[in-house]
Amino acid sequence: MKTSNTIIGLLAGVAVGATLGVLFAPEKGETTRKKITEKSKQAKDKLKEGFNDFLDTVSDKYSSIKENGEEFLNKEKEAIKDNMKKTY
Repeated sequence: MKTSNTIIGLLAGVAVGATLGVLFAPEKGETTRKKITEKSKQAKDKLKEGFNDFLDTVSDKYSSIKENGEEFLNKEKEAIKDNMKKTY
């Protein structure tokens, strides 16, 4: 979770920095508004991409844990069956 918080914080910082840079640039209001809109879209896209990467990572880890758990469970079931056969 620390990695995701770091990524989100970094992306938010980039977005704020870009917005402030555009706001303090000596250009016409219309040009500035267009730049803010463009930078906002870019920041949103980067944030969305980072979040999707995070979800993919979580999904992959969940699948791996689930698969390992199922393998472990099947091995234990077989061991119990073998012990029951030996006992009876």
